[in-house]
Order: sequence, then C-alpha cells, then structure tokens
Amino acid sequence: MKYLHILVIFILATALMVVGALFKLMHWPGASLMLIIGMGGQFISLVLLAAKVISERKNNDFLNK
Repeated sequence: MKYLHILVIFILATALMVVGALFKLMHWPGASLMLIIGMGGQFISLVLLAAKVISERKNNDFLNK
C-alpha cells in the first residue's frame, strides 16, 4: 500500500469524525456511528503507516529521505 492511499484513508476518516462531531453537537441521529467509524479509520491508517515506516526503515532508511 502506498503512502498516498494511507493518507487518503486518514483524511476521509478525519472528515467523517468532524461531521460526526457536528452531528453530535446538533443532536442529530447517526453521530455515534460516524465518530466510531472515523476513529477506527484513523486508527487503521496510523497502524498501516507505522508498519510501512518500519518496513521501509529496514530496507532503505525512510527517515533520512
């Protein structure tokens, strides 16, 4: 998986969390589900990013690029 795909997942999850927070403030239905999915998406994207960085570090020293 490329860094761009991971970034897109993170941005979409963050947008969903912002909309979920708006729904929560306005007491509209579906807010809790949006927040849970958004947080889950952020968690998954951060785990994927960490795995990608660790695997790149072994091969090509990602942090020095």
